[in-house]
Amino acid sequence: MPNGGGSDLSEMLAQERRARLAAERLLDQKSRELHNANRKLSAHARLLSDEIIVKREEARSFQSEAENLKGENTQVRADLQRANNQAVKAERRLWEALETIQDGFAVFNARDQLVIANHSYMNLFDGLESIRPGVTYPDILQLLVEEGLVDIGFEGPETWHARMRARWQQERIEPITLKLWDERYVKLIDRRARDGDMVSLALNITETIRYEEQLKEQRSRAEAANRAKSAFLANMSHEIRTPMNGVVGMADLLCDTDLSEEQRLYAETIRSSGETLLVIINDVLDYSKIEAEKLTLNPAPFDLERTIHEVLLLLKPSAQERGIDLLIDFDMFLPTRYVGDPGRIRQILTNLMGNAVKFTLEGHVLIRVTGFPSDGGLHELRITVEDTGIGIPADKVDHIFGEFNQVDDERNRRFEGTGLGLSITCKLIALMGGEIWVESVEGEGSSFGFSLTLPTDEDALARTPPVHMGDLRTALVIDDQQINRMILERQLSVMGFQVSSCRSGAEALGRPETAYDLIITDYRMPDMDGLELAKRLRSRGESAPILLLSSAPGDFGPAAVEAGISAVLQKPLLRRDLFQRVAELGMPMPETAPEADAPPGAAAVDGPANRAPVGRAMRILAAEDNKTNQLVFGKMVSGMNVEVTFANNGREAVEAFRSARPDMIFMDISMPEMDGKAATRAIRALEAESGAVAVPICALTAHAMTGDDKDILAAGMDHYLTKPLRKAAIADMIERYLPEGAALRLPDTADSPTNPD
Repeated sequence: MPNGGGSDLSEMLAQERRARLAAERLLDQKSRELHNANRKLSAHARLLSDEIIVKREEARSFQSEAENLKGENTQVRADLQRANNQAVKAERRLWEALETIQDGFAVFNARDQLVIANHSYMNLFDGLESIRPGVTYPDILQLLVEEGLVDIGFEGPETWHARMRARWQQERIEPITLKLWDERYVKLIDRRARDGDMVSLALNITETIRYEEQLKEQRSRAEAANRAKSAFLANMSHEIRTPMNGVVGMADLLCDTDLSEEQRLYAETIRSSGETLLVIINDVLDYSKIEAEKLTLNPAPFDLERTIHEVLLLLKPSAQERGIDLLIDFDMFLPTRYVGDPGRIRQILTNLMGNAVKFTLEGHVLIRVTGFPSDGGLHELRITVEDTGIGIPADKVDHIFGEFNQVDDERNRRFEGTGLGLSITCKLIALMGGEIWVESVEGEGSSFGFSLTLPTDEDALARTPPVHMGDLRTALVIDDQQINRMILERQLSVMGFQVSSCRSGAEALGRPETAYDLIITDYRMPDMDGLELAKRLRSRGESAPILLLSSAPGDFGPAAVEAGISAVLQKPLLRRDLFQRVAELGMPMPETAPEADAPPGAAAVDGPANRAPVGRAMRILAAEDNKTNQLVFGKMVSGMNVEVTFANNGREAVEAFRSARPDMIFMDISMPEMDGKAATRAIRALEAESGAVAVPICALTAHAMTGDDKDILAAGMDHYLTKPLRKAAIADMIERYLPEGAALRLPDTADSPTNPD
C-alpha cells in the first residue's frame, strides 16, 4: 500500500482519536455538569421537600386551629345561650321577687317616664288605667290629687304638686311619707342612677306608724303614771315628814334635858332611828327624780371646805361611838369658795363619807381635796374619801355602783341601807360633768374619789393666809395620828413655821426644853390627853400659846383655863380657822375676846357664849297648822330670847302680819284655807302697798320632790328649810336675820356627845 494511504489513515485515526478525546472530554464535562445539575437539583429537592413538610405542618396546624376555632365558636354560642337563659331566669326571678314583696318598686327613665313597676306600686293608684308604662311622674302626681288618692291635709293641690315636683328634681332626694285615702302610709324613697334613670321605692309603713302611735299612747300613759308616782311620792314625803318632824324634833329636844343613862339611850335610839328613816326616804325620792330625769342643779357660791367641815360634824357622833378619827387634808393653795350646787355636793360628800364611817370599825376616815386651775377661772378638783374599813373584794368593786346594791357577804349584812347612796352619788357626779372611781383592798380600806370642774368665787389674794407672824417661828404638834400630824405640819409650814411633831404627850415631854412659839395638841390621845399634857408643859415653864383640838370644843370651860389652854379649836380643823386663830395669837389680844371675833368652829376658853344677851327679844311669826310641829318649833327656839306668835294657816298668818309686824316669818307650805305660797304673796303685796322693807320669810316644807326651791323663791320667800327641822338650822336662820336692837341667846347646837373628844 502506498505511503500516502497510511498517513491518511494515521491522520484519520489521529483525528478520530482527537475527536473521541474531544467527545470524551465533552462527555466528561457534560457528566460533570449533569452531576452538578443533579446535585443542585437534589439540594433543591431536599429544600423543597423540607418546605413541603413545613407547609404540611402549617397546614395541619391551621386545620387544627380552624377546628379549635370552630369548637370554640360552638362553645361560645352555647355559653351565650346558657348565659342568656340564666339572665332570663334571673330577670324572671327578680321580677317575681319584686312582685312578691308588699313594697312598691318602679323605675323611671331620664325623661321621668315610668318604665316598669310591680303590682304593689300600681296598687297605690287603685286601678287607674292611666297609670301604666310611659306615664310621666308629674302626671302621676296630678292624678293622685285629682282622684283623691293622697291626703294632702290643709295644703293646696297646686302647692303640694309643686313641692313634690321640686323634691323630685333635687340632687339628693329626702324620703317623704304620704298618707293614702284608705289610711295606709307609704314612705317614698327615690334615688337617681348614673344614667339618669330614677329608682323609686314605696314602702308600706302603715304598721310602723300604728305601732308608733301605740308607743306614743303608752308613753303618755307612762308619763301620766310617772307623774302620779311623783305626786304620790311627794305627798307621801309630806305625810311622812310631818309626823317625823315631831318624832325627831322631840327626841332631839329630849336629849338636851337631864336624863338617866337608860332614858338617854331610849331618846337617842328614837332620834337615830327617825333620822335613818329620813335617809331612806331621801334616797328613794332622789332616785325617783333622777330616774325621771327631773333632777336639776342649782348653782350658787359656796365654801367647799366649810361644807366638808359641816358634813363631818354631822358624822362626828357616829365616828366617836367607834373611836374613829375624822380628818381633812385640804390643799393649802386651793381656793375654798366655788360656784356649784352646794346641796347636791353636800349630798355626795355625805354619801361617801357616811359610807366610809359606816364601814370603818377602827382607824380613821380622811377626806383629801387637791386640784389645779384650768382655763376660764375654773378649777379641776379631785376629792377622795379614804378609810381604814373592811374594804371591798376585787370582784365586787363594779357591783357597788348599781341600784339597790351592797356588797353582800357575812361581814356587811349588819350594815343597814337602801343600797341607793352610791348609785345616786354616781348619777349626781355625772350630772355635774365629773367622774367617780374607787380603789379598795379587802380588809385594809377603800378610797372613793371623784372629780369636778367648778368656777371659783374668790381671787388669789383672798386665799392668802391672813397671818401677822410677829415673832412666831417654831411650832410643836402633838397628835397620835400620823396623817393628822402631816396635815397640821403642811398648814403651819405654809404660814412660815418650822414644825416639829410628836406622836404622844410622853414624847413631847421627853424632848429637851425648847422655846416654841406655838404648841398644838390633840385632846384624845392614848397615854395622856391634851389637858394633862398642857398642865405638865406649863408646870415646867412652857409659855407658848397652846391650842387644843377637840371634836367638842364647848365641853371644856374652866378645865381648859386651868390647864393653860389658849384656845380650843373644833375638829376637823378648817385651815381658815387655824389661820385666824394664829393671826390673833401673833397680835396683842385682850384677856376676853368678844364673841364675834371667834372664828367658826373655835371656842374661846372663857366661854363668851354664856353671857346674857343685851337687847330686846326678836319677834317671830310661825305659820304652822300641825300642833305637834308648833310644839317642836316652840321648844327649839325657847331660851333664844325670841317671842313666837303661831298662825294655824296662811290666812291667820296674813292677819297676824297686819296686826303686828314681826322681825322674821317661818312659813309652812302646806296649810288649809291658804297655803304658804299664797300667804307670802299676800304679805309681799301688803309690803309693796305700804313701802315697808321686806320681812325675811323662811319656808318650812315637807315636800322633797316638787322643785320647791324655784316655786318658793318665785312666791317671794327668801329661804326654805326641809322638815324635819334641825335646831341648828333654825338658830342659824334666826341669827342671820337678827334685827338691830335685838339680842339672842344661842345655845350650843352642835350634836356633840356628853364626853369631849
